[in-house]
Amino acid sequence: MNWLLVALGGAVGAPLRYLTDRAVQARHGSGLPYVFPWGTFTVNAAGSLLLGVLTGATLSEPVYALVGTGLCGALTTYSTFSYESLRLAEGGRVFLAAANVVASVLVALGAVFLGAELAGGSGR
Repeated sequence: MNWLLVALGGAVGAPLRYLTDRAVQARHGSGLPYVFPWGTFTVNAAGSLLLGVLTGATLSEPVYALVGTGLCGALTTYSTFSYESLRLAEGGRVFLAAANVVASVLVALGAVFLGAELAGGSGR
């Protein structure tokens, strides 16, 4: 049954990622060729924060499957982050590519730790 919850969460997370990415890109003009992939950076930071909150909270396995694995898994995107970093480097924007990698990893890790602390520690 958990697989269905993961699928349902993913069905919400994927469109949410797409819509958030488009909204951020429209506001910051970061479509290809872009200066910095702010849309992907935003969804990865937000998804990491939410996953941290969920991890810090005491949740049942079905709720974690729905929101943690399904929604957060579809909201965040490692493949797009990797692709956009590669495109920056290939386009001669090596500094921005490196900045994207370093900033994305540090912000995502910081967000997940912050989320866990906000939720009260290590619930899972």
